Amino acid sequence: MALTLERKQEIVNQFHFDTRNLEWEKENGAPENAMNVNLQLLDPKELEGGIAEEDTGIAVILQYMLPMDAFVISGLLSQVNIVKNQKISEQDELTQEDMEQLAAPLFDLLKRLVYENTEIALDQPGIQLEF
Repeated sequence: MALTLERKQEIVNQFHFDTRNLEWEKENGAPENAMNVNLQLLDPKELEGGIAEEDTGIAVILQYMLPMDAFVISGLLSQVNIVKNQKISEQDELTQEDMEQLAAPLFDLLKRLVYENTEIALDQPGIQLEF
C-alpha cells in the first residue's frame, strides 16, 4: 500500500558540472558513478509548523556523481516528506516500494537538471538519464 505523503519543496543543495581533468585522474583515480539515497527520520519538533502526533517526518537525500566522457555531474538534492497517519520509528519499517515512492521526485528533478544543464552547456539536445 502506498504511503500517504505531504511533500515539501525539493531543494537543490549542490549541483556541480565539472570538466574532467584526465591528467589529474591519472594520478588520483577517475570518478565513479554513484547514486546514494539516504532517509532521515525527523524530530517532529524540528519541523516548521510541527506535525500531527500520528504523522512522521522524513528527509530524503539524494547524493550523486555521474561521470560522462568530458565532464562530471555531482551534487546533493533533498526533500522533506510528511507521512500521514503512520508512525515510523525505524527506517527498516519502510518497504522498497516506500523508499522508491519517497525518492521519486528527487530522481525526476535530477533528470531535469541534467537534461537542461547539458542542453545549455553543450548547445545540443540535453542528456536524458534513465533510471
